[in-house]
Amino acid sequence: MPSVTRDTFQRSHPRRPRLESTVTLAHGSGGRAMHDLIDSIFVARFQQAPAPLEDQARIPLGALNTLGDRLAFTTDSYVVDPLFFPGSNIGELAVNGTVNDLCVSGAIPLYLTCSVILEEGLSTDLLAQIVDHMAIAAVQARVQIVTGDTKVVPRGSVDKIFINTAGVGVMRTGINPCATALQPGDRILINGAIGNHGAAILVARGELALDTDIQSDCQPLNSLVDAIVSVCPDVRAMRDATRGGLATVLNEFATASQVSIQLQEEAIPVDEPVAGLCELLGLDPLYLANEGKIVVVVPAHRADETLATMRSHPAGQESCCIGQVGDRFPGLVSLQTAFGTERVVDVLVGDQLPRIC
Repeated sequence: MPSVTRDTFQRSHPRRPRLESTVTLAHGSGGRAMHDLIDSIFVARFQQAPAPLEDQARIPLGALNTLGDRLAFTTDSYVVDPLFFPGSNIGELAVNGTVNDLCVSGAIPLYLTCSVILEEGLSTDLLAQIVDHMAIAAVQARVQIVTGDTKVVPRGSVDKIFINTAGVGVMRTGINPCATALQPGDRILINGAIGNHGAAILVARGELALDTDIQSDCQPLNSLVDAIVSVCPDVRAMRDATRGGLATVLNEFATASQVSIQLQEEAIPVDEPVAGLCELLGLDPLYLANEGKIVVVVPAHRADETLATMRSHPAGQESCCIGQVGDRFPGLVSLQTAFGTERVVDVLVGDQLPRIC
């Protein structure tokens, strides 16, 4: 992963003449003010080489054809509150989230779009900081941000900034992880402790007067997926455990494949500060959001090698096997507790924490 910091990025991407200190409705008018905003903040940071500005990105098909046999295309919107939180921010989240949605399908992420809705009065310095982090995250995830859109709405219509990113990748030939592919006997793997992102957002809102060092796990997973599919091309399913957490992902898998899934509570890693926060507030870490955790289902005979490969990767050093697939009760996820009892892990009704991504 390239080592890029905001300081080194700014030295290689000098800023254009300074804009007004805040975003105004004129910046969304389609006139000179909007073009100055786009040129100074977005183009200056995202464009890796001089190119004519058109209304669409033009992508050579020849290079794509050498990487696989299908396109993968996804989109997501990011409305997280607060914009900056321990371990990450909305800019990194918008890039990593879409990269991860692509790579868990087995695709190689290549290109992103970036559309923003800005609230009148937003600080242009704050906007530039966010876009800096997006540009750095794109470099680290080895993707290009190639086109986008900017809208400005009156004060109070949105909360500072909402970001939409769409992504295009190429599906590797012969790789097809899918929620409907689970089979009895398969093993459930995860690349580390759960719940850190949701817990970090909760603490960052400052409503609990708690002093913890919980950091979001926001990170790109495409390099880890590269390693997984290199040793397990017949991987059954992969999914990043974001909103709704580990429990939601596994319920979707169990329902889609009509299998049962049994988890081992003692095998599921939860960092001590997150576990303490959950105990204090009555939250279940199985449902807390993650932004850098991947759930991987593999055939039993591939589990040991896949797990060893994940542990050898920087994004998977704490990987472990947390359960297995069965056929007792199709569609049911259960948890074998540390006390020897078993409970149902149902689908979350509502949302434990709103605006976490």
